[in-house]
Order: sequence, then structure tokens, then C-alpha cells
Amino acid sequence: MKLFRKLHLWLSVPFGIIITLVCFSGAMLIFEPEITRAVKSDVYYVSEVKKDVLPVDVLLEEVKASLPDSVSITGVTVFKDNTRAYQVNLSKPKRASVFVDQYTGEITGRYERLGFFSTMFKLHRWLLDSANPHGDGLKVGKLLVGVSTLVFVIALISGVVIWWPRARKNLRKSLSVPFSKGWRGFWKGLHVAGGMYALIFVLAMSLTGLTWSFDWYRTAFYAVCGVEHTPRNFSQANAKASGSDSGERRRGRGGEGRHKGEGGERSRRGEGRRHSEFGRWQQVYDELRAQNPDAPQITVGSESATVTLGNSGNSRASDKYEFNRRSGELKLTAAYGDSVPADKLRGWIYSIHTGSLGGILTRVLWLLGALLGASLPLTGYYIWIRHLRHPKKHADRPQSDH
Repeated sequence: MKLFRKLHLWLSVPFGIIITLVCFSGAMLIFEPEITRAVKSDVYYVSEVKKDVLPVDVLLEEVKASLPDSVSITGVTVFKDNTRAYQVNLSKPKRASVFVDQYTGEITGRYERLGFFSTMFKLHRWLLDSANPHGDGLKVGKLLVGVSTLVFVIALISGVVIWWPRARKNLRKSLSVPFSKGWRGFWKGLHVAGGMYALIFVLAMSLTGLTWSFDWYRTAFYAVCGVEHTPRNFSQANAKASGSDSGERRRGRGGEGRHKGEGGERSRRGEGRRHSEFGRWQQVYDELRAQNPDAPQITVGSESATVTLGNSGNSRASDKYEFNRRSGELKLTAAYGDSVPADKLRGWIYSIHTGSLGGILTRVLWLLGALLGASLPLTGYYIWIRHLRHPKKHADRPQSDH
């Protein structure tokens, strides 16, 4: 037990501040999408929902006319929520996009990450390290985040080992924060009980987050899960190849008739706009929306489309399609159910790390857990410094559950 106490203390002291910064910044990012949309509602939402929307190709031609020649449109994302403006994805810079009101054709604005969240993300991933996080060379900030997260896992486990022998005598008292014992009792209770309440959540965040910090850990994590880690591009290529067969199977369950019937009718309606490079995009979207009425969003691009399957569970689960730009014939090329295990696990890692696996409920729990995790080093410092100032007082005091 003495060994675990020393391990818990001397690993936590040098890395505690970094752990607090990583946990706090992570907590701030959990509800970034909702906060951003609320702050910039005039960009993300239409001014008025009308009966009819403009055709996709008309909207995209309007957007294209406003872009410089060096920038092209790579896709358009349409949301199930009809108050959300269409998001038009651009070729550059990276992740660039603009929003357009589908009822009026007005461009409402560009995608811009709010400065606060940009800072929180850089702090969470790289401790604001100025080095290019995607370039060559040592990323000191990224390394410190990874090492600190690993230390946090060890500190959490050692904390449980220290806590349990006393807690089993009076579990209820050990999981409560006393308010009648002054600040000392409060901070110590918050450290002990708060750590136990946050344990599952911060462990889940830490163990998944480490997959982005160390290659050796990522390989081991995938192996423990019974999955061989493969690079994303390689696994997607395999999924595409294996998905071709499933696409044929799904079309055989009713898709073929739709192509020849409804697709042909839409083809005749869109004949007048067939010369536009976006001429078949509306037809493809209509067909995918009919097949997936509950999909939160559908993205259509040049000869390809993606259907996001849900907001909970694996939040990155999606089906991928290809279509003929002349005929509009649609084919499923990579069904999520047929994806290689590495791609599925990659999506689950992200969902668990961000708390999106259970929708709004788990995200709230993750937020509270991350904030409690951020408080643990601070309350631990308080207990440690107080002990340094009054060593005899603490040595003479009988040990309590807290």
C-alpha cells in the first residue's frame, strides 16, 4: 500500500497541471457544435422555412460563381433538420465550407471555428505547441499530453487501490463530500469521492485518447480488442472492395426497380439541367433520403455519396455510395455493416472518447466527468501542500474514511 501511495503522489505532482489542462480543455470541446451553432445561428440556420427548396444544382452553381477559380466544390451536406442551411464543402483550404440557404439561395457564411474552441483544441491535443502537429519532427506538446494521460491512468488505478481498503468499511461515507468539516474536509472529500464518481468516464477518455498519442499503444489497444490495426486509407479501400458485393445485394432487394422507375422519372425532370456538373446530385440525394429517412445527414459529392446512420452508438458510422454522373445510377460500395473491423473500432474509439456514443445523456456525463477529472490534481495539490505544512498534525490525526 505504501508503494501505491508513493506512486500516486510522485507521478501526479509533476504532471498534475497538465492533466488539469487536458481534462478541462476536453470538457470545453464536448458541446462545441451546439454552442457554435447557437452563437452563429445566422450562418447555420435558414431565416425562414418555406414549402419548396431550390434544386441542389441551382444552389451549387450560385456558390460556384462566388468562388475563385482555384477553389472547387467537393460536396454538399443536407441535414434532416430542415432549419439547417446546406453545407457546401470546398476543395481548399482544408475542411473549408460555406453555408447556403436552400430556400433562397443566399450564402449565409463560411465555416469558421470559434477562437475559444480552436484554442481549447490545440491545448487539448498539443498544449498549444507551435510545432506543426501534422509535420515531421518531435511534437513536444503532443508527447507531454500523451505521457501525462498515461500517468493519469496509473494515478487513477493507484488511487482506487489506496481508497478501497478504507471504503469497504463504510462505502456510503467514502462516496460523500462532507460540508461540515471545513475547507479541508471538503477538498479532501471532493478529491476522494469525486475521483470515484469520475473514474469510469475519465478512464474511458484516457484509454481511448492514448491511441492518438503513441503508435505502440494504438497497436496494442487494437490487438486487445481483437482487431488488426490498419491505416485508414488501406482499410477504406478494403471496405470499398468488399462493399461492392453488398451494394449489389442491396440493390437486388429493391434498389434495381427504383433505379429504373423513380430514377428514370427524375432523370426526365432533370433533363434541362443535365449539363451542370451537379446535375444528378439532387436525384441522388432524393433517392438516398427516401431509403434513409432518419439519417441525420447525407453528403453528396462528385460521383459519390455518404449517409450518416445515426447520432448515437458509433457516431461515425456511415454507408458509402457511388453513382454514375450521367445516368444517376446509384450503387452501395461500402456498407457500414460490412466495414473492416479496424474502421468500426476507429469510429467507436472516437465516440467513446467524446462521449457521443449515447447521445446527449452520455455527453453530459462526459462533461461532468472531465470537469471532475480536471479538479483531481488541484484538490490533490491542496491535500499534499497542507500535509507538507503540518506533517506532525497529519501524522497524529487518526485516519478516517476520507
